[in-house]
Amino acid sequence: MSSNKSVQSLMLTLHSLELSETSIHSAFIFGLLAYLIILLCNLTIAFTICFNRNLHKPMYIMLLNMPINDTIGATSLFPQLLYSIWCQNRLISYSACFLQGFFVHIYGGAAHIILTAMACDRYIAICYPLRYGAIMTNNILLRIITGMWFINFIIIFVLFLLLLPYKICKTYMDELICYNPSIMKIVCEDTRVNNIYGLFILCSYHIVSLSIVAFTYIHILITCITKKQSDAKNKALQTCGTHLVVFLFLEFNTFFPLIAHRSEYVPAYLRRVFSICAMVFPPLVNPLVYGFKTKEIRHCTRASDRRSISLTKSSSIP
Repeated sequence: MSSNKSVQSLMLTLHSLELSETSIHSAFIFGLLAYLIILLCNLTIAFTICFNRNLHKPMYIMLLNMPINDTIGATSLFPQLLYSIWCQNRLISYSACFLQGFFVHIYGGAAHIILTAMACDRYIAICYPLRYGAIMTNNILLRIITGMWFINFIIIFVLFLLLLPYKICKTYMDELICYNPSIMKIVCEDTRVNNIYGLFILCSYHIVSLSIVAFTYIHILITCITKKQSDAKNKALQTCGTHLVVFLFLEFNTFFPLIAHRSEYVPAYLRRVFSICAMVFPPLVNPLVYGFKTKEIRHCTRASDRRSISLTKSSSIP
């Protein structure tokens, strides 16, 4: 239906939001508020870590990648979604759809890698506390952060590079957002290679991250049991508990939509709901669970608020 030369200018139609005229404004306001809250919470965590020297430690530097990634994920969804709600226009160019899908997968892949790296950091800190400073040096930390973003970028880049040669034979997408499985459904050629590579990525991200997190948790709990110090147990349980909530929440929100695309028994509306939930709830919940539930970040945030209030009061005094 479209040649490789004209595919970039091709206009696609996403699935209707099915909003009534009376609910357009309320849906737009609700979506805008959700996006602003996500930005506020994640940027607060990011700025708190950046501008407090007490938080310039490997654990918090790794945690800094979470709000950055969550901001990328939310921004890949909300601007286009808010535009669709306000204008009641579900048209999107293939180029924009391709770009949205790319960043959606960058977000999902990075979330798994970041949480896996954070689990390894806590494993070293709790199981080998005397060697932690020698292992997690600034140089090693920089290599880990650079490496995990680079590996994730290359994996997702290849995934979408495989889509470029294909011709598009449909202009309607039965999805609310663009990502690799939904784009492949409008391709009129054999996508066997893409399916194999996509399943390989799916298994790699979920199985590898789940295995590493399980390994680190088991060893942390063993260390807690063998050590009689109550402070070590409390520290380990708090770290594992918070990390486990965020990790399992991510697994549930990202695994189901991708599997649903490969099953004929999952209703389409349920698949659409979970695809949106995967882009909304983790960026909204992560800063609340992982950031504000962490004692050091909470204290630094409160200290920053107190300084801001005192500066405001002092500036208002004539």
